[in-house]
Amino acid sequence: MNEIESTPERFAGIERPYVEADVERLRGRFRIEHTVARLGAERLWRLLHTEDYVPALGALTGAQAVQMVKAGLKAIYLSGWQVAADSNLAGHTYPDQSLYPVSSAPALVERINNALLRADQIDAAESRNGTYWLAPIVADGEAGFGGPLNAFELMKAFIEAGAAGVHFEDQLSSEKKCGHLGGKVLVPTSQFVRTLVAARLAADVLDVPTVLVARTDALSATLLTSDVDERDHEFLTGERTPEGFFRIRPGIEAPIARALAYAPYADVLWCETSTPDLDEAAAFAEAVHARFPGKLLAYNCSPSFNWKKHLDDSTIAAFQRELAAMGYKFQFVTLAGFHAVCASMFDLARGYAEEGMTAYVGLQQHELALEDRGYTATRHQREVGAGYFDAVLEAVTGGESSTLALKGSTEEAQFEAAPAR
Repeated sequence: MNEIESTPERFAGIERPYVEADVERLRGRFRIEHTVARLGAERLWRLLHTEDYVPALGALTGAQAVQMVKAGLKAIYLSGWQVAADSNLAGHTYPDQSLYPVSSAPALVERINNALLRADQIDAAESRNGTYWLAPIVADGEAGFGGPLNAFELMKAFIEAGAAGVHFEDQLSSEKKCGHLGGKVLVPTSQFVRTLVAARLAADVLDVPTVLVARTDALSATLLTSDVDERDHEFLTGERTPEGFFRIRPGIEAPIARALAYAPYADVLWCETSTPDLDEAAAFAEAVHARFPGKLLAYNCSPSFNWKKHLDDSTIAAFQRELAAMGYKFQFVTLAGFHAVCASMFDLARGYAEEGMTAYVGLQQHELALEDRGYTATRHQREVGAGYFDAVLEAVTGGESSTLALKGSTEEAQFEAAPAR
């Protein structure tokens, strides 16, 4: 395993119940280099160890991801909830219950990476080089969409699409729920360890140091599929449900116990929470670091929380710095894309319905005002690559084409180029 041998510190403390011969046997004879995934994984790992913390927002589209990077974010989160809601290959709107085709999230990873690569090509064609466009994507693997083999194949699909990191959660795939819905059913601790091992094996087979995130939903889950694992026994209530599930006690002790079991197999640990609670976050972090000093942690700054109901303004302002001091190095707003597009479009549509073009012009003026801060999408033809493909045509024709798209366009005539950054 070349990556493991060349950078042993990258996998310090990580356990693999398989050997190098297993990986070699599963690779086949033809090596395919997954450049985008490798660059992303290496950059994400570096950021997690050099930044105070890495903030990210959930992107719903490629265009949103481009704006996130342009605005200064260094990583992108890809939410399964958002895939279910508005970006799945079935073309339907779903709740976050793993109802969409399993290939949907990898397809969105690829779409976002393609958008970022195009932004880089546009910048290069315009002699701009101030932005590192290929921000690493941390993608949602849900509960794996099945057993270990499903997790193995899903991890491969994410890597082939260019994901830098992937997270899996310890729920029963067939009953999977959003972490902030009821009715969550956990699998035994040992079963989820097999999911993590399968995902790691897939990354090793593809020879990419993908950042593997283990999420536990044990804080609020009340059901368990089986009592086969002794580590789960202390949380059993002795009751069963009509479906045959075991009832368990929720509370902070359960996710701590599970995180300690998952730590040797994952790069980052994530406890899904019900409220933005710093004391709860500290209890989890302290318990993990007592056994695994320096273990990386992730925190979902969820829009499911009513933030102002729980915290005052000063606490909200300091919230992420406080988390970072505890070791929560990856912090993200899962559904930022969904809420941004819904709120902004509702606001525009309401204004347009009431005021007509005055409302739209207000949006345009807002865009123009943002250009001093690096915004460029006011010139939407340029933003999607019209100038880039003009450069292609010029190269093909030796600079003698009379059909260039931007030359003589309304955009060229009416909008000045945004200042280079």
